[in-house]
Amino acid sequence: MTGDKGLETLLVWQKSLAFAVEVCKTILPKMPVQEIWSLSDQLRRSVQSIPANIAEGYGRFYFQESVRFCYIARGSLEETFSHLTLAHKLDYMDDETYKQLNNQIIELRRMISGYISFLKESKRGVSEPGANHHVQEDSPTYIINTDSPGPQSPDYPIT
Repeated sequence: MTGDKGLETLLVWQKSLAFAVEVCKTILPKMPVQEIWSLSDQLRRSVQSIPANIAEGYGRFYFQESVRFCYIARGSLEETFSHLTLAHKLDYMDDETYKQLNNQIIELRRMISGYISFLKESKRGVSEPGANHHVQEDSPTYIINTDSPGPQSPDYPIT
């Protein structure tokens, strides 16, 4: 562990990491062999993505980037919920285990949403030089050749 003010002090990251460890250690080994390359793999990727995206957002300086990665983490949480629900409906886990994991998902959902609200309110990095600069590219010009067959040609009517 590094110093006392870092990612490891962020409670939402700690909880999401513990949740990922629990799913990887207790659920994935119980999945049937035919699910190794499908549901198990999808579940592993989605649950590991939750703390990873919180961490990546934490490492970004500008609050809007941090918020964006938290939205991705929240999406991965919902994907994990979907995979766990499917695994439960396929009888790969018992009701009690599913209920306990679902309660953790509810707590993580609340925590991630709260962290997003905090980041939006704090606006970390908003007053730094260059924070208000935007990059915009001109849209390309497209030339339509009406002499060749294509969507504008009578041979290819637009429906």
